Amino acid sequence: MAGLIRQADVDEVKARTDISDIIGERVALKPAGVGSMKGLCPFHDERSPSFNVRPQAGFYHCFGCGESGDVYSFLRKMDHLSFAEAVERLAGRIGYTLHYEDGGTAADTSGRTRLYAANTAAAEWFRGRLATPEADIARRFLGERGFDAGAAAHFGVGYAPQGWSGLVEALGKQGFTPEELLAAGLVSQGQRGVYDRFRGRAVWPIRDVTGQTIGFGARRLHEDDQGPKYLNTPETTIYRKANVLYGLDLAKRDISREHRVVVVEGYTDVMACHLAGVTTAIATCGTAFGADHITVLRRVMGDDTAAGEVVFTFDPDAAGQKAALRAFADAKRFNAQTYVATGPEGLDPCDLRLQRGDGAVRSVIETKVPMVEFVLDQRMAPFDRSTVEGRLGALRAAAPVVSDLRDGLLQAEYTRVLARRLGLDPTDVRREVERAGRAPATPQRRAAEGGQDDRPVRVTLASLPRTPEIALERDALMAFLQFGHLLDRDLMVQAVAMPFRHPALDAVRSTIAAHPDADGRGWATAVIDEIPEPFGSLGAELLAADFPALDDVRAVAAATSLARRVVGRGLDREKAELQGELQRVAPESEAGRALRIRMRDLDLRRRALDAED
Repeated sequence: MAGLIRQADVDEVKARTDISDIIGERVALKPAGVGSMKGLCPFHDERSPSFNVRPQAGFYHCFGCGESGDVYSFLRKMDHLSFAEAVERLAGRIGYTLHYEDGGTAADTSGRTRLYAANTAAAEWFRGRLATPEADIARRFLGERGFDAGAAAHFGVGYAPQGWSGLVEALGKQGFTPEELLAAGLVSQGQRGVYDRFRGRAVWPIRDVTGQTIGFGARRLHEDDQGPKYLNTPETTIYRKANVLYGLDLAKRDISREHRVVVVEGYTDVMACHLAGVTTAIATCGTAFGADHITVLRRVMGDDTAAGEVVFTFDPDAAGQKAALRAFADAKRFNAQTYVATGPEGLDPCDLRLQRGDGAVRSVIETKVPMVEFVLDQRMAPFDRSTVEGRLGALRAAAPVVSDLRDGLLQAEYTRVLARRLGLDPTDVRREVERAGRAPATPQRRAAEGGQDDRPVRVTLASLPRTPEIALERDALMAFLQFGHLLDRDLMVQAVAMPFRHPALDAVRSTIAAHPDADGRGWATAVIDEIPEPFGSLGAELLAADFPALDDVRAVAAATSLARRVVGRGLDREKAELQGELQRVAPESEAGRALRIRMRDLDLRRRALDAED
């Protein structure tokens, strides 16, 4: 087993890694001031972005939940890695060879990393089997659905042979133990040992948002296969179907750029959409679309305004209608507008492309209808609206849908739409919508609307007193942490030596003062790590906050000005204190002469400081 990774290598890997690239694979980041980027926090659900990333400092901080750290802590929290695993993953990403304290280099053999490696090896093996004679049935299956060899390669589709131990033996030769394969969900346990989980099936690799293979979905091909039509990887340490979306690794870039996502129902539908030019299509993996999927998508698409679009495709049958109603219950979690697209004659995207071509797939997505209208139609469908009783029943079924709309103007407009469709008096319809809105809130609704927050109180920027003195101290600390490496070293040393009035800000200042080498690699993050509690979160906010400047040149100029103001304020304060002491001693005494000399030195320093402006 390898020893500890050398600290020099830990620092070098972090220095060579752009933290915004790593975080940007999971969160849509937008510019947010000089040297800062912003997006929706991946650690808690939020409607507007409060998660800031500073690539130059290699640091992130969420002003909503307080999470902060460097690229290693991000990977550790997101993927539940050990510190060594996080370093090794990034080293592998950039092709850097790590060295260990025992003098050797070694591949990681820890649990989660081995699961990723086993799935990656399995994906390669399945892909290779697709070209074998036995896989003719899989190639015909794909071909009949309009997918050639190029499409199969693009999506990594493979074939699992019918035997019981092909994968076990192949991966065993690569050093994977039966226990590791079982933990990865690649094999099943029998009385005589483990055997291949996927047999005689077309296989799709399921990847996480970073592109790492974490599981598989397999489609039945042979008539004598008594298993389910689709068989997925079971829940494992790295595969959680509630927050996994098939195709997200391929779609994420366009989802982020277009602020649009298309939710389809299966792997072949995702393939058909992408090949038809709808490159924002994704699908769930053996489970209903739910709240965890929404959380993932909102971060990827940057869902902080109503300008985005989420388009659901559902079959027009009873199961599809039920899925649509279930999706609508969670749709209000999006800021984006939600729509439903239904293919002609109930054709799903795969069949539609096969029968009518790529243009038909694109056309279905573009002719979408608002989900509110779709759900209203579904709610009113069972009622005979030719009768008074039927119209009233339809109204009572549809009113809660309208009352749930967050946008007041949208709610008012759909109230009028509902009145027109039912031929009822708008006043009566509005009264029924208001009554539905007064219904007792469910626990889920209270949580969604922001129930009691029992998080511990933190010292934050927002909690600081709003006075000119505190504003100067706050802005100066922001400048020191964010641009200290660009400031004159002597000026900065003088500035951070001056005591601050606010205790929390002074705790941050004194920690900075203990680290004078602002040119050192990872300097700012090292300072944050050493700020005493309960002020560590405040330091993180100061490093991540938007500094008021248009570019680096203006930022350095503003930071320099703030440093001089801090030094000047400190000199003035010290002079005032000396004047008070001078009044309490005899002017011609030794103590009096010493005080006057100190005051003269302060005046000289003050004039020199003013001359620099």
